[in-house]
Formats: sequence, C-alpha cells, structure tokens
Amino acid sequence: MKIFACKQIADIDKYTIEHEPIESIDLMERASMKLYEWVVDHYDESKLVKIFVGPGNNGGDGLALARLLRNQDYQIQVYLIKIGNRLSPDAQVNLERLQNISSDTIIEVNSVSDLPELHEDDLLIDALFGSGLTRPLKGLAYDVVQTMNHSEATIVAIDIPSGLMGENNSQNDLHGIIKADFTLSFQFPKLAFLFPENQKYVGEWFVLLIGLHQEKIDREQTPYHKLSMSFVKSLLIRRNKFDHKGTFGHGLLISGSYGKMGASILASKACLRSGIGLLSSHIPRLGYEIMQTAVPEAMVSIDRSDLMFTEYPDLAQFKAIGIGPGIDKKQNTYRALRSLLQECKVPCVLDADAINLIGENPELKEELPVGTVFTPHMKEFERLIGKTSDPYTRNQKQIEFAKQHQAVVVLKGAYSAIACPDGTCYFNSTGNPGMATAGSGDVLTGIILSLLAQGYSSHIAAIIAVYVHGLAGDLAAEDLGWQALTAGDIINYLPQAWKKLD
Repeated sequence: MKIFACKQIADIDKYTIEHEPIESIDLMERASMKLYEWVVDHYDESKLVKIFVGPGNNGGDGLALARLLRNQDYQIQVYLIKIGNRLSPDAQVNLERLQNISSDTIIEVNSVSDLPELHEDDLLIDALFGSGLTRPLKGLAYDVVQTMNHSEATIVAIDIPSGLMGENNSQNDLHGIIKADFTLSFQFPKLAFLFPENQKYVGEWFVLLIGLHQEKIDREQTPYHKLSMSFVKSLLIRRNKFDHKGTFGHGLLISGSYGKMGASILASKACLRSGIGLLSSHIPRLGYEIMQTAVPEAMVSIDRSDLMFTEYPDLAQFKAIGIGPGIDKKQNTYRALRSLLQECKVPCVLDADAINLIGENPELKEELPVGTVFTPHMKEFERLIGKTSDPYTRNQKQIEFAKQHQAVVVLKGAYSAIACPDGTCYFNSTGNPGMATAGSGDVLTGIILSLLAQGYSSHIAAIIAVYVHGLAGDLAAEDLGWQALTAGDIINYLPQAWKKLD
C-alpha cells in the first residue's frame, strides 16, 4: 500500500472527481456511507452519538453521517462549531439535508459553555478538521478538543484526529489534538499514524476504501509504503528441485559472550529456520558445548577468547555476515569489529552491541560495506544516528543515513520502518506487543542473515525478514497470547509463517 502526503491525497480526490467523473458531494456521500457502515457494525441504536462538526469538508462528512444515522433511528446530536463565517459548499449542502429531516438535533456552539455534558456511554464523532490542517488549533477549536479529550466517552475520528497533521507535527501544539479511540481514514493511512508517539491520538485505525481513481494512485509517486503479504510474496525466490545447500549460501554469525550465549542460540536457530544452506556461528570458546548441544545444525567457529569476540575466521567462504547479538562492547571486541568491517566484502547485518560500538566510535561508519543492514531499537538508533525531538524528523534522519551510507536501516517497533539507500521507506504491517521481549531482535538478525546468504539484496532481505518475523509472532500470539510470548516461540512459528508465504 502506498502512503501519500495529505496534499497528494487531495490531488487524488480532485482527479477522481474530474475523471471518474463524480460530483464532489457524491464522493462525500460515498465516504460517509463507509463511515455509517463502520458505526453500524460496531454500535447499535442504543448508543447516543454526539457529532462535533467543523466548517470544512471533514465537517461535511460528519453531517452526512449524522443524516444516515438519523434515518436508521440512531439517537444523534450534532454540535456545529462556529469557526469562521461559512461552511464549505459540500458541508453546507449536507447541513441543509440534515435540517430537512431533523433540525432539532443541530446545536450551534459559539463558546465552550455551549458544549454538552459528555458521558462515558456517549459515542463522540470528531468531524472538526481533516487532513488539510496546516497550523495548530487555537481558540474555540482548541477548547472543544480539550473538552472531548477530558471526557470518558469513546471518540471516533473521521479521516484523521482533529489537530493532528498528516506528516510533520514538529511545530504542532500537541495539547490541541483529539485523542481518538478509533480513526477511520479514507483510502490510505496517513504517515503520522505509523509513528509510535502518535498512537495516543490515533488509537486503533481503519482504512475505509472509498473508490479513489486507481490509475491516479498507480501513477502517483511516494517514497513511503506499507507492506502487504502479496507484495512480500512477490519478492521471494522460488526453490528448484535440484538446488542444494551450496545454492543457499554459507553465512557467518558472530554473536554471544560470557553470560549471553542465548543471543547466539536464538539468532542461529532463526537463521537455520529461514532457509540458509550452511551456517557457521562464531562464539567465545566457553560457549562451544552450549552451541553444539543447542543448535546441532550449525557449524561452530571458536574464538581464542573464552569470554568474547576478538577475532574471526577467513571470510572468503562466506556470502553474508551477521554480527552483534550479545557480543558486548569490550576494547578487544571493538578492534575485531573494526578489522572485520575493513576486510568485509559481502553484505552484513549489524545488530545490538555492533550498533552500539559504531555509535560510540563514529569513525567506524566510514568502514561500512555497501548494503549493510542495521537493526536498531529506539535507544540503539539514537546512539547510532542521534536523538530527535519528534518522530517525523527521526524518520527523515533515518532515511538520510541510509542514503548517505548506502545502507538499510530497520528501526524496530510497531510498524517497524525500513529505510533503503534509494530513499524509500517501508512500514511493516505484522507483529504485536507480545514480541517486545528479550531475544526478539536476535531472531530478526538471524532471519536477515539467512536471506542475505541466499542472495537476496540487502533491502529485499530486510523487507522479507521484518515481515515474516512479525508474521511468526502473530501466529504465535494466536495460540499463546501476548503475555507469555518469548523469542523462542517466534522461532517455533517461523515454519508456519514461511508456509503462509508459499
């Protein structure tokens, strides 16, 4: 799914009106019907619906929804927030249509004292402002948002929570944004929905398809995409009958230190569960028996150090290298990592302490092989790239880093963001909160290493791995729930995840 800037969505709307062709008021009716269907699917006629309407087309959507609900005997109250001197033309038409059937349900709000008492059992519809907003809310609009947010009622936002801007909220007043429980977005999600800081405003969001012009959508360019199963399936290299283990590559995994051999085991198992032909796990000497017992399918390369990574084997035999899970940050490890990066000529995936070492020693960024994949969580990202004050700026810095270093940067979390060297950014659609557990990132590193060794390009390997990692977590959660989920469970469900992509 493409993710467009709000201005692009407005252009697609306009193109649809001109080329479907369809009158703008009829396109609004189509969108409002989708809103109506969602409300009817989730709430019955016993719910008192209070709709807060602004002056623009978002308000027009709310007015049309009010009419549709009133025609089905829902209890509705419409609060027309008097901002400016006039409504948009389509909002005015829908106001008159509603007045013709139920004028007594419309209340003008000229000050906050005109607002009703809001109860926990009420359903509040936010139809104040849509995605065209370009400045922070103030005055009466701000006061209405505050009143709604301070209630205990359920809030459903139409298209986007009022006050939230679709992309960049770095200059916004965050106190003037609706905190919705549900957001019903037309045709596409907004980029802002995919940033963790905005979850408290967006709540759970749904995309309502309203039939915007597909040819225009196909032609419109955007660097942002949300992953789908069909897209990920299209990226997979199919296996042939006479392929053998040499066909699927030999990977080197450098991981583990004293007390952290579990990271090595998890990454190794995930790698082997993802189709690699051969895996050599390089570990501290005292981890030898642990690894040979826990992961018999892996070959073991033994460091001269009992406790940590200080050296590596001849790299000529490997098609890809993974490094970082549990390696710690000792001085000897830093020297070995620097030497490895200088010598490495194959794709790498760097995780955990490898990222932390590079963050603490910025000169290592100049040694990165082309196509390096980074898999930081938020704190590791800040150590690598720097802190930012808002999510949009963070995303821009992530993309710029990927372009500058010809790397792939996977920022892990809900909707993990995958920034690619060409400036594109993909957001994942799989995964769940149960995966926020120790070792989950080690599993992802192993999957990426496996795909790199099999010959996938760095950005394709990252896209597939992030998606299948989340899918395995979702399948595990279906059986086990979120609370009890462990990283080992994600590995155990990888076979089912890969099978779903066949």
